Amino acid sequence: MAVLCGAVLGSSLRRCGAAASGCRPWKPVLLLLSPTAFSTTCARCAKDRRLRQKRAISERQLTRYFVDQRKVRVVGGQGGGGGHSFYSEPRKVFGGPDGGNGGDGGHVIFKADQQMKSLSSVFPFYQGFNGERGGSKNCYGANGAHMYVKVPVGTLVKEDGKVVADLTQHGEEYIAAYGGAGGKGNRFFLSNENRAPTLFTPGEPGQERVLHLELKTAAHAGLVGFPNAGKSSLLRAISRAKPAVAAYPFTTLNPHVGIVHYQDYEQVAVADIPGLIKGAHQNRGLGMAFLKHIERCRFLLYVVDLSVPQPWIQLQDLKNELEAYEKGLSERPCVVIGNKIDLAQSRINLPLLREQVADRVIALSALTGDNLEELLLHLRELYDAYVRTEQAQGQSPVKW
Repeated sequence: MAVLCGAVLGSSLRRCGAAASGCRPWKPVLLLLSPTAFSTTCARCAKDRRLRQKRAISERQLTRYFVDQRKVRVVGGQGGGGGHSFYSEPRKVFGGPDGGNGGDGGHVIFKADQQMKSLSSVFPFYQGFNGERGGSKNCYGANGAHMYVKVPVGTLVKEDGKVVADLTQHGEEYIAAYGGAGGKGNRFFLSNENRAPTLFTPGEPGQERVLHLELKTAAHAGLVGFPNAGKSSLLRAISRAKPAVAAYPFTTLNPHVGIVHYQDYEQVAVADIPGLIKGAHQNRGLGMAFLKHIERCRFLLYVVDLSVPQPWIQLQDLKNELEAYEKGLSERPCVVIGNKIDLAQSRINLPLLREQVADRVIALSALTGDNLEELLLHLRELYDAYVRTEQAQGQSPVKW
C-alpha cells in the first residue's frame, strides 16, 4: 500500500508539517500497516520523545534525621460483639439460639528488625485491628489482625520510666498492647433453665498504653563539640551523610548518623550530635536531650576548632559538661580531633594543644580532606576494641 509521508491514524491522512524545511511530503512510501494505529511521521517531524530528566532534589529534602527516642501510644483492637439470633428452618419452630461469639481484637506488637537503624519510621500512634461480630448458625467472628511495628535491634521499651522490654535479638517480639476479648453470643448462655436466651455481650476494648522507645546504642562513635567546630563537615567528609552546613551556630538541630565503610565490609556508625555549650547539663542551649544521644555512643570523638585561642579550653569544658551530666561519661574511649588545620592560626595552636592534652590528637581539615586517613584508621581501632570488649563480656556488639 502506497501512502504519503504523514501520520496514519485509522483511515485519515494528515500531511507532514515539515515541507517548508526541505521534507518531500508527497513522496510515496511503501508501508505495511499493523492493526494498531501508530505514528509514521518522518524523523525531522517527529517529536522529541526523550525521557524528561527528573528535577534535582534539594539537599534539604535529602536530609534524613536520626531518631533514637520516640513516644508511642498503642491501643489494642476491640473485640467483636457476640451474635444474637435464633435458628429458623421450615417445620422446625423452636430451633434454639445460634448466635456465635465475636472475634478477639488484634494486638500491637513491637518486632526487632536488623534492617531498621532508626526510630524515624515509628509513628506516634498504633491500633490493632478490631475483631468481627459473631454471626448466626453458631458462626464465630474472625479475630482481628495483629499490628506489627518494626523497631531496630537494641530498642528499650519503657513505661513510666521503667524498662518493660529489651529487644536485643533479630525477630524478637514484645506485645505492647493486647487486643480485647470477643463478646459472647446468645448460644453461649443456653442452659436447662433458659432455653431461649436473648442475652449477648459486646466485645471488650483493647489495652491502651503510652510507651517510650529508646535505642541503647545510637551509633558507635559520637562527634562532640561546640557549635561551628566543624562536626557536620567532618561527617560529610568521612561518610555519605548530608547534614546541613552553614556559617552560623546551631545549624544541626537533630542528630545525623553516617556510615563509614571499610574494605572488609565492616561498617562503623558515626553520629553528628548538635553542638553543646556551657551549662548544657543544666538544660541550657539545646539542653539535656542531646546529652542523651552522647550517652548512647560507645566511644567519643571530640571535635575542637584549632583556630580559636586556647582550644584546649574547649576540650576541658566539653568533658566537664559530660561528667556533670553522667559520672564516667567523659572517661569513655575517645580521641581529640583538631579541625581546620588548613588555617594559619591552627598550625600555631596545634603543638600547644598537644602539650595540654594527654589524649591522642589528630589534626585534620574537613574542608580540604587533609589527614582524614589517620582518623579513619584510628576510628577502626576504637571499633575493634569495642567489639573485643563486648565479646569478652559475653554480649553481641551492635552491627550496622
